[in-house]
Amino acid sequence: MTQLTRSAMLDVLDQDYIRTAYAKGLSKRVVVWRHALKNALNPVITAITGWFAELLAGAFFVEYIFGWQGIGKVTVDALEKLDYPVVMGSVLISATFLY
Repeated sequence: MTQLTRSAMLDVLDQDYIRTAYAKGLSKRVVVWRHALKNALNPVITAITGWFAELLAGAFFVEYIFGWQGIGKVTVDALEKLDYPVVMGSVLISATFLY
């Protein structure tokens, strides 16, 4: 995650609007925190949400394999029984926690 943030910041700091901000007389601190960081965090947040989705999917199967009672086991059991309202509810709850 640190490498991704660093790479994104280096890309953003090379953009024209950053040079324009420096030319207007803004300090380095203001340019980095107000302009560069906002735009550099877009790919980082995208990657983090993907990692959380993978973590949640892994939790479903760990709960099912070890027989732990949780939303993952309930969802997998509902999928086996074709209980669509329970599946929709658990996916909605999981999506709410994830995003």
